Amino acid sequence: MTDTSASTRTGTTGIAYQLWTKEKVWLFSAFLLAALFVFAPALGGTTVRFAIQNLANVAPFLVLSVAIAAYAGATGADGLIARAFTGSPAVMILIAAAAGGLSPFCSCGVIPLIAALLVMGVPLSAVMAFWLASPVMDPSMFMLTTATLGFEFAIAKTIAALGLGVFGGFVVHMISQAGGLADPLREGVGNGGCGASKVRTVQPVVWKFWRDTARVEAFWREAIKTTLFLAKWLTLAFILESLMLAWMPADLVARTLGGTGIAPIGIATLVGVPAYLNGYAALPLVSGLMDQGMAAGAGLAFLVAGGVSSLPAAIAVWALVRRQVFMLYLGIALTGSFASGVLFQIWTAL
Repeated sequence: MTDTSASTRTGTTGIAYQLWTKEKVWLFSAFLLAALFVFAPALGGTTVRFAIQNLANVAPFLVLSVAIAAYAGATGADGLIARAFTGSPAVMILIAAAAGGLSPFCSCGVIPLIAALLVMGVPLSAVMAFWLASPVMDPSMFMLTTATLGFEFAIAKTIAALGLGVFGGFVVHMISQAGGLADPLREGVGNGGCGASKVRTVQPVVWKFWRDTARVEAFWREAIKTTLFLAKWLTLAFILESLMLAWMPADLVARTLGGTGIAPIGIATLVGVPAYLNGYAALPLVSGLMDQGMAAGAGLAFLVAGGVSSLPAAIAVWALVRRQVFMLYLGIALTGSFASGVLFQIWTAL
């Protein structure tokens, strides 16, 4: 009887451990929401509505990215896509940065597409260039920035986005050439590598994959796995973003970022990561801060750093790539944002 009970307890413990290991993000989100509904029911309801609304906003990008990735894998076209990124690294990085600056993705919305590109085997240097440039600027954001902060500021933000993407792409390329970052994705997400295996091994492409049962199964298996993976991390990211909106006083940001000189630019770069809420909310906030005396360089640094590496986006990136890639992404984002702010401050002083 004792042995059976011990075995049962061991089995139950093992199941619980596996559940926590595989579903800890969902469980943490559920626990967080449950705590909110117990201690702050109104905030709990607001948080749920906020997360659902933002998931709905991201859903078209999520579905499209997942579908493209699953289709590429089921047909074998991922090898073609990977080989399409085997030209000149400089050209790839420049094109990716330019495409990122024109794409309508926010810092969280770009995550599904990045996951799809890496799983397909697209080189990390080109992906990083797109990744860094995309959340900072897009056509609609350019118009809104012009209306809120002026045409000169919008141009500066666009140049910062492109420059950050190019800078990050070349940094990653040099590290990759030295033998680093060979496998950027976390275990279980996929194995995009640097595209080498897909480039070396040429497989026939079956465009009408639905005629092959095995390929149909592969399509749905990849689509479901990727959707669930991205959904759980984006859900947690939006829950935390909602809490930031509720608990972070705007006047605290104003007091922290006030003043002129190099120091406020550095502070704005660091504060932009946890304090940045979203691109549309950040523009009027920065406009108000600049009216209160914040330097334009600090405002640009805040917007660029926050757009690329806001807390919700950083959580999603952390879930997607290995630690060294995450730290590199964060370092490039902060360094490039600070440099953008300093250069813009010098320009405005001329």
